[in-house]
Amino acid sequence: MGFTKSKEELESYYGLGVRKFFGARMLAVMFETKPETVKRLLPPPLEPLDTPTGLMFIARYPETNLGPGYLESALFLGCSFEGQVGNYCLSMPIDSEESRLYNGRDIFGFPKKAASIHLEEDGQKVTGWVERGGIRFVEIKAEMSGSMPAMPPTGPNFLFKAMPRIDLTPGFDGPVLLCSQQTEIEMKELKIGSAEVSFNESAADPWHEVEIVNVIVSTMLISDNTMLPGKVLREVDPQGYLPFYFKMTDFFSDQEQGA
Repeated sequence: MGFTKSKEELESYYGLGVRKFFGARMLAVMFETKPETVKRLLPPPLEPLDTPTGLMFIARYPETNLGPGYLESALFLGCSFEGQVGNYCLSMPIDSEESRLYNGRDIFGFPKKAASIHLEEDGQKVTGWVERGGIRFVEIKAEMSGSMPAMPPTGPNFLFKAMPRIDLTPGFDGPVLLCSQQTEIEMKELKIGSAEVSFNESAADPWHEVEIVNVIVSTMLISDNTMLPGKVLREVDPQGYLPFYFKMTDFFSDQEQGA
């Protein structure tokens, strides 16, 4: 193993093809938010759905085909592109080895940031939280009361890939790409119930901007997940996307500077 990879090392890396997560345990909440929230946070050319919905989860992945397991959370907004319904990823905190942070960001465009994440199951009660910079900006308390025999169909994740300009002027070096990525879920168990969710104020992780008007359902899923390769859908207007890019970093103004 060196700075320059051998033909055999490259073949081994690209030969994986998919990312697999065995025995994933995912606490999720689907909720209704406000139309004006979705309109403000959804980058074009993604379009809002008739009903403004969001989805958040906290997950533990005990084992993967890329190495040790880890914890992860995410926040999505329901949306569509050219008639295909999916979810736009606003944020993805991760509690893991450092390599998992950059793989997800560089390859797929997931807006990952290192965080402390907790998920605990006690019978039908499931709790979790996400913390960065001393602020616990996500807290969830759920209670499962039933089960479902099958998973509802899920659409793709919509993501953006871009590289900020090296001369530190507004914009990007190269195109901004709208991409999609689908994850296949082999369900083992799916419980449903209710949940109380708090998005607490944080300048670096402003989940509190996404107001939860109504919790639709809470689920606790046990599954084997297969993360399929993504694809580029189209180039988008770089200047139009610029205000949306900085969910990738801790962005501050005035005396504090972002990473």
